[in-house]
Amino acid sequence: MRGVENMAGTPIGLFTSIKNSFLALMKTSRKFRIGFAIIIVVVILAFLSFSAPPQYIHWYSYPRSLPPTPTSIDLIFGTTANGRSVFWVFVNAIRNSLLIGIVTALIAPHVGLLIGIIAGLRGGIVDRVLMFITDTIIVIPALPLYVIVLMVLKPHISAIGDPIPFMGLIFSITAWCWPARQVRAMVLSLREREFILTSSLSGNSMARIIFREIIPHLLAWHLINLTNTVLYAIGMETGLSILGLSILDKDTLGTMIYWSLYYSALFRGLWWWYIIPIMGVILVFLAFFLLSQGISEYVNPRLRQ
Repeated sequence: MRGVENMAGTPIGLFTSIKNSFLALMKTSRKFRIGFAIIIVVVILAFLSFSAPPQYIHWYSYPRSLPPTPTSIDLIFGTTANGRSVFWVFVNAIRNSLLIGIVTALIAPHVGLLIGIIAGLRGGIVDRVLMFITDTIIVIPALPLYVIVLMVLKPHISAIGDPIPFMGLIFSITAWCWPARQVRAMVLSLREREFILTSSLSGNSMARIIFREIIPHLLAWHLINLTNTVLYAIGMETGLSILGLSILDKDTLGTMIYWSLYYSALFRGLWWWYIIPIMGVILVFLAFFLLSQGISEYVNPRLRQ
């Protein structure tokens, strides 16, 4: 970002630059404002899950197959065929789906950023080895790999505690490869520029050059990639859940759709059971897409209309 490129290279300078860039985005980008507003709504729904009544987990806690009824918040989205409140299942599903996306975004893009910087700056045998590993994983189809990993680990996932963050870790297996490739290409271009050579001849250490000269130029792209990684993880988990290959005993947007299909909600007229999670997926995807587009247009004015 324009503000990020001029930051002082310190934590305070980094925070100030991000804050200034955020304020500029809110002022100039309608897409970013709309996406951010939707994200706020989604986050509020996710936090409502912490106030869910304990009985919502159990079957037949509410009347079965009840259509949306505005008499109480428990029944505002109706109930499922096994007597669960769709509203409380939905807000918990949003929280878990966001958690999967955030865990993946905290791991995969940062691993790719690190590997790309090392490969681009060091070159030689280090670059060749890291890119060989990266290219090997890139050519492996992600979906079949996740299916195999989940089939092998699924019986043991419950023993490690909460399986939701573990799903984000699984999706990070391949999600770091393309960021690593892209960062390497950007670093190969940056390291030939005069300001990098000047900084090196001035006696600055490699770590100082990375954090003061290279990271500021990568930060805008990295923020875009973080939002795209969240979408990737949520979309992949939803697809695996619909196929019955995810953690089906946990509420996610994908498992909501799976169980509605399993109990034939489409043919039984229980439209609220599958429409609500589908709208949730659309809402989350739209929010992060608009955030990504807003940042992209702010960074690259040629993308603006």
